[in-house]
Amino acid sequence: MRSSVTGDRASLAQHGMWLTERTGAGGSAVHHMPLAVHLEGPLDETALRAACAAVAARHPVLTSALAEDDGELRLVPGAAEPPFAVEHAAEGDVPAVLDEEVARPFDLSAGPLIRFTLFRLEPKRHLLLIVAHHAAFDGMSKDLLLRDLAAAYGGSPLAELEVSYGAAAADEHDRAAAKLEAAAEFWRPRWNDGDGLLLPGLRRVSLRAAPGDTVDLALGSGLGSALGPAAERIGVTRFELLLAALHALLHGYGNTPATVSVDVSTRTGQTREHVGMFVNELPVTASPDGTFPPDGTFPPDGTFTAFARSVREELRAAYRFREVPVARALGGVSPRASLTPVSLSYRRRGEEPLFPGLGSRVEWTMSNRAVRGTLHLQAVEAPDGITAQLRFDPECLDRASCEAVAGHLADLLRGIAARPDAPIAELPLPLRQQAATVPAGVPGSTAGSAPTAGYAAAGASRVVDEVMEIWREVLGMDDIGPDDDLFDLGGHSLSITQIIARVRDRMGVELSFEVFIDTPTAAGVAADVDRLREEAC
Repeated sequence: MRSSVTGDRASLAQHGMWLTERTGAGGSAVHHMPLAVHLEGPLDETALRAACAAVAARHPVLTSALAEDDGELRLVPGAAEPPFAVEHAAEGDVPAVLDEEVARPFDLSAGPLIRFTLFRLEPKRHLLLIVAHHAAFDGMSKDLLLRDLAAAYGGSPLAELEVSYGAAAADEHDRAAAKLEAAAEFWRPRWNDGDGLLLPGLRRVSLRAAPGDTVDLALGSGLGSALGPAAERIGVTRFELLLAALHALLHGYGNTPATVSVDVSTRTGQTREHVGMFVNELPVTASPDGTFPPDGTFPPDGTFTAFARSVREELRAAYRFREVPVARALGGVSPRASLTPVSLSYRRRGEEPLFPGLGSRVEWTMSNRAVRGTLHLQAVEAPDGITAQLRFDPECLDRASCEAVAGHLADLLRGIAARPDAPIAELPLPLRQQAATVPAGVPGSTAGSAPTAGYAAAGASRVVDEVMEIWREVLGMDDIGPDDDLFDLGGHSLSITQIIARVRDRMGVELSFEVFIDTPTAAGVAADVDRLREEAC
């Protein structure tokens, strides 16, 4: 039966994340974004509770839920207000109780998408844990939420936002649609799935979410401060320097070219005050040997300076299409938690929030004990320096191997800080023999369709024909065979939800998202339709 959902259209990023969660590629907590605020002094719990409610009222996306309606995802009011719980905790129990609370799942279909838990440690020592789902939150949202929370705690009223989240999402849809064709032309010669990745001790490559571990990147105050002058001397930002260094390290391991996916903001002047998900993941492919980018401005001269500038130019070129999901532009990209196996997120944060009458300290890079993909570098630039950590999948890398990568990257950054104009060959790069490879083909992306290859010949041609007709309508193609792969045909996350909606309306069954990952063919979907009909009898 067709649903009757009302509400604003969800953003493209929310749609992709929702599908990732529904297919199981998102993992249990990989999209949970925790913040721990340590508060010292005579806390007014009533005022803090009211402040949390005021922040949720100013940013209604936090109280929302995500619901599918006829192949389209919508943002609807949640079933309840964000919870504010108060717990007692002994000092020694804090790490375990925080991990448990961070991992507790969200129900995206019911909402809300944020929760607050206040832990009483001592009469004048408290810890406020805020856990938000990435579908309603991004890195900049952390600063905005804490700023508004501190202001509301101090009694300051919070002004209503000038533009609603729904209007902002609609504007983003329009901008992405206008750039879709140009984005496809831009990404076709650049797309690289990350097959054949080389890293020390690498056992397998993953694009899925999984339980993760972390290794701190030992920048220290000295190196963190030195990266700023080095970046200025080269003519790039600290983020661009770090991205170029990561590419150079991957090149040192033998990845030529190397691809790193980066999180970029899609915020505009209208949304700079919004808590929400205004971010997109873009792949940046580069190589010091000049083979990438394909239309780079700077010819390679062998120096890190020239390479970093070429990475900057490639990144700036990609920014023109920051609103357009790569999977939507290209098609053929299966749902995944990380666009490529190696990724980087970098953001600049503001000052610590000031809660009147209290001392405060924020854990800005608190771990959710999960990782998307194989290896993720997270860096936060603060007024007093840069902190960074590597998050890794223990099934892909063991801790010793990730520590080796972290050590190699720190050594390389020290070399760059000392000699940013040095030839890359003279920088402290690891030997290629220190890296290991896995067979080409990224595990965890799309399974093969062999189990259903003969389905159409097994007496179920009518169902297959019905499914293929739906595929033709959704994909806008006439020539589709029963064993053609949906993603090879250019399908993406929106295609899947539209197919599910039409199968539901015409064939009376509710397909799971998993069938499109396990057997992404018309024959595979038809087999699942028959299975569901038999179970209903």
